[in-house]
Amino acid sequence: MNRLALYFSQGIARVTGAALGPYQTAIVRIGFSLTWLLFLLRELPHRHELYGPDGPWSWELGQQLIAANGAFTALMWSDGRLWFEAVYAFGVLTSVLLLLGWRTRTMSVLFMVGVLSLQNRSIFMGDGGDNVLHLMSIYLVFTRCAQVWSLDERRQRRARAARARGERVVDRTGPSLWCVLGFALVAVTLAGKLDGDPLVPVVLWGVWLAQAVWWLVGQRSRTGRSRVMLDAVGNIVHNGALFVIMAEACLIYATAGWYKIQGSRWQDGTAVYYPLHLEYFSPWPALADLLTASATMLLLVTYGTVIVQVAFPFTLFNRRVKNVLLVAMMTEHAVIAVVLGLPFFSLAMIAADAVFLPTPFLRRLGGWAARVRDRATGRGERPAGPAQRAEEKAEQPHVGFPA
Repeated sequence: MNRLALYFSQGIARVTGAALGPYQTAIVRIGFSLTWLLFLLRELPHRHELYGPDGPWSWELGQQLIAANGAFTALMWSDGRLWFEAVYAFGVLTSVLLLLGWRTRTMSVLFMVGVLSLQNRSIFMGDGGDNVLHLMSIYLVFTRCAQVWSLDERRQRRARAARARGERVVDRTGPSLWCVLGFALVAVTLAGKLDGDPLVPVVLWGVWLAQAVWWLVGQRSRTGRSRVMLDAVGNIVHNGALFVIMAEACLIYATAGWYKIQGSRWQDGTAVYYPLHLEYFSPWPALADLLTASATMLLLVTYGTVIVQVAFPFTLFNRRVKNVLLVAMMTEHAVIAVVLGLPFFSLAMIAADAVFLPTPFLRRLGGWAARVRDRATGRGERPAGPAQRAEEKAEQPHVGFPA
């Protein structure tokens, strides 16, 4: 009984004491913001047909759909072409800023607004990856996904070094951004633009007020009881969201695998053959013919896909087996991107799979990327001195507005 209580107390301390998976949440943030950014840039010439005034799903049809399902989309606030261009540009800008990790807590919320605004405007424009992106854009709001590999992390590291030298650090950008977005939030709320989906105003107002509380407590003390309590709450929310992201990825593969088992074409091993010979999914017909030339290879790929998807959730308890299947699934999605012409679906799934990547690998990946960056720019950051290292070890990584 005492041992059980000890394990329980250790688990509570682990969940409340730190935001787990900093590298995993960072790679998920980068992966999904990059996927959405590349999609918006590729569809830039066709944006009016996909989500704008020239699309087959007219603004009047969109109004009827939103009235029925209560979904949120800022594109329904006006049918003007200028407003559409502004929302589309807003989606591109927030994707870039979230990718870089600039004011990430705020950008994650604005990124979610951009994703929901465009996707809910024309719900029939997608290939499956849009559903994953839709959900993950909401989950990212509740994570501390800027602990590493972000401009926020660099800014906070430099602020800690300045405080260690006895300098005063004042953050003017965060409060200014909070005030501007607060005025905008009050305006759209009073105008009745948030009357559809009840979750969106709760999230927007909740995050906005939480940032104010976090900043006020941080100004009074960075080590007091109130700050410790806020850090614990933030860690619980982050770790809960991280668990939901992992569970969502497992659920996607488990349901896909079990539904495949029920299909006769998957049972006889011929299911992969048919999409490879559909004109819509055959950007490289010669490559599709080459892959389906061997019946044995086709059978192995079909059965292998089902086995990997069904087995993956159960392999999370064995690190080595999990890593092997993770490589297999990422390779499969890379092949799907090329052979079936579904690059953004594959990128979204690879970004979701990345939450399971081991931390040592992600650290090596980050070191490799940093060396490439330093070689490209011709400069590198000076190694941290003893005072800066001591400051970083003593303080929490979140100062001022939470990253």
